[in-house]
Formats: sequence, C-alpha cells, structure tokens
Amino acid sequence: MSKVRFAFLGATAFSKELLKHLVSNGYKPVAIFTIPEEFTISYSEEKVRNTNFANLQELAKMLNIPCYEVDSSEGQRLADYDAEIKDLNLDLVLVLGWYYMVPKKVRDLATYGSWGIHASMLPKYAGGAPLNWAIINGENETGVTLFRMDDGVDDGDIIAQKSFSIEYTDTIRDVYSKATFFSKMILDEVFMDFNNLSFIPQDKDKIEVYPQRTPLDGEINFNLGSNELYNFIRAQSAPYPGAYFKTCDGKKIVIESARIESL
Repeated sequence: MSKVRFAFLGATAFSKELLKHLVSNGYKPVAIFTIPEEFTISYSEEKVRNTNFANLQELAKMLNIPCYEVDSSEGQRLADYDAEIKDLNLDLVLVLGWYYMVPKKVRDLATYGSWGIHASMLPKYAGGAPLNWAIINGENETGVTLFRMDDGVDDGDIIAQKSFSIEYTDTIRDVYSKATFFSKMILDEVFMDFNNLSFIPQDKDKIEVYPQRTPLDGEINFNLGSNELYNFIRAQSAPYPGAYFKTCDGKKIVIESARIESL
C-alpha cells in the first residue's frame, strides 16, 4: 500500500492523529486538502467554527507536499481543484475528519474512489456528530466504519468496521479517543491487505441520518430526566463547547460534568 498514491482530506485533531499514524507507517499522501478553522457550510447562514480544528498546513510543510484549502465562501470548493487533483494521478482519496460532501466529479478522479471513516457502526448514526448523538441517546456501544463514498450521506459500501463500548462514565473525549484508536487499527489492517478487500453494500432503507450540531444545541432542557441530562452533559463536554443554561443577567453557565445522586 505504500506505493498507492492518495490524497488526504481532513481538518480535525482526529485527522491529524490519523495522518501522522499513516506517515509513521510509511503511507505518505501526495497532497493534503484541509478546511480553515472558521468556514461556511450549508446548515448555517454564518461561518461556523471547528471546535476540534487541527492545522494540517504545518504538517504538509514538514512532509514537503502541497496543501490546498477548501472553503465554499471563498470560492474554494473541492470540485474547483479538479485540475490539480487530476494531475496528482491518484489511486485513492482518503477522507478522515471532513465537513463537506466529496462530489462524484472528485471521487471519479481516483482509481479506487474516495474512502472515509465515519464514527459509527453504519448504517446507524450516519450524518453529523455521530459520537455526540450516540452518547446523548444513551448508547452503550458504537464504533467506526471505513466505507467507500457514494452520492448520499455516509451510504456507500462498507469496507471494514470496529465496534467498541461506551461506558457509563465516558465523556465525549473518552469516546473520541476510542474512535481514534480503532480507526488506526482499521487503517493498519486495510492498508496491509489492500488487494484483498471486499465491499459490502449498505441497506439504504436502514440508514439513520442525524443532523449536525452547533454550540446553540447545547442548551439544557431541564424537563429531561436525570439520565437524559447526564448523557446530554457528558456528550458535549471538552473539547466541545459544552452543555449550558442561560442566567437572568444574560450569561451562560456551562456544565462540564455531572453526577446523579438519590434524594
């Protein structure tokens, strides 16, 4: 796999850790595409801030490879780089920690298409913020899925999956760390056995698409039960903006952690 030419798409701490892991194992991309810390996306009229941002431009400089920035508000859509991507003569586009759809025009420029890792056991929890939603919903298990991208939301063929537990005391940071660990494991296994992979179509009738979350979605509803509140708080703790409530003087009180006690 070390001879496969691939471009890397990412913009988060998850992206950076996985990219460094790939490079340390001899899998160096020929180019990086990234997104600025504040960027435009379809679900928001204003620019949104990536609370889990990682600067991949610095890593690209260290690797001595080109790095391209994607932000639709600046006229820098991924599809606008089609000439540069075509010139890279890619075997694969690897998408790890990305916020935009990868258009078919770009996917078709790589021999094996575009592959991404989604932090759920697809077809469950497709769409935005899958780890946060899993904790909010009180799940005790989730996982990561490597899949080949298609035209829909996280609906392409499954290449590999790894499941892991969500313990009752786990915060989003803990679950994020587990997702990163098992993503590395998937990449190691797939890259080592690249020529013997199978692609399993998803049952698209079973795909559950969840919406993205914004900092405003962290406002606490005190009509929830104790377990629902506990899950809501731990699902949005650091490095995310946090669950909060508003005070009468116009401030926000952010609740970083909680415990449940009997009265």
